[in-house]
Amino acid sequence: MYAIIEDSGRQFKVSEGDLLRIDLIDVNDEKKTVEFDRVLLVADGEKITVGTPVVEGAKVVGEITKDRIGGKKVYTLKFKRRKRHRRRQGHRQKYTEVRIMKIVA
Repeated sequence: MYAIIEDSGRQFKVSEGDLLRIDLIDVNDEKKTVEFDRVLLVADGEKITVGTPVVEGAKVVGEITKDRIGGKKVYTLKFKRRKRHRRRQGHRQKYTEVRIMKIVA
């Protein structure tokens, strides 16, 4: 069984037990689960349910395993020729790691 979910404008294909890196979400100490209610497709063997745009009553439940993971460092460079101007700036995107526990269709 797998599902296609949407989170922060991106789509992910998930199944139970998968690890997923999503954009950083605000996590409280007592909140260790996250629910994705924008489920676009649910496939269970031969039965495939496609939403218009989302599947009614379907959700994906995940458990937060790690918070504030740093991604790869990305560098930007500003350069103006003949002016002796160069500027290099780095950015590291923060992620939250989620393990998919169950898919409710």
